[in-house]
Amino acid sequence: MSRLALAVPLLAVALAGCGIRATEVPTDFGPAPSRMPCALTGPDVSTQSSRGILVQVFLICSSQLAAVDRTVRIESGPAETDRVRAAQALLDELSESPSDAEKQANYSTTVPKGLKVAGPRRGDPADALRLSMAPADLTSYALAQVICTFSDSEAASDDGTVTLGGPGTDASHRYECTEAVRTRPGTETPPSTETDGA
Repeated sequence: MSRLALAVPLLAVALAGCGIRATEVPTDFGPAPSRMPCALTGPDVSTQSSRGILVQVFLICSSQLAAVDRTVRIESGPAETDRVRAAQALLDELSESPSDAEKQANYSTTVPKGLKVAGPRRGDPADALRLSMAPADLTSYALAQVICTFSDSEAASDDGTVTLGGPGTDASHRYECTEAVRTRPGTETPPSTETDGA
């Protein structure tokens, strides 16, 4: 007990000698750094337009997928190509560099610019979409962004899965956006099964 009683005054003297004043009251050094930087402080007007459809796209933030609201314009055309036009509008949004507000909130994207989408080929299921790059050639982050963005849009199949193929003759695959994919897109590949065709 006597050693402890002696140590406290010595510690106070040592701190004072270093220019640090000892204190017994709480000191406010400001708020702790945010552990959740993936939040926009308000509407991002740069991603909104006066006319269009409100959609959600998944960007990368803190190594996870995070949904961001965007407004897109989809050109009118034949009903049978609605899914393709919707999918292309979403791809265009995903490949756009995040706005200044999104960058400040630490959002980023890994979807390459110029990625195109087309409808099914002969032998594909009717709900298949063909990308101009094979899904297997996309990074795990980019594939997760595309799958999860498509899965909650007109580009998805009725059951919420997404059927994708590449520009070649390889079979298309049916992908799912799972919770594991949303929280660990860098290590969790979207579950997929090869399609049997139409």
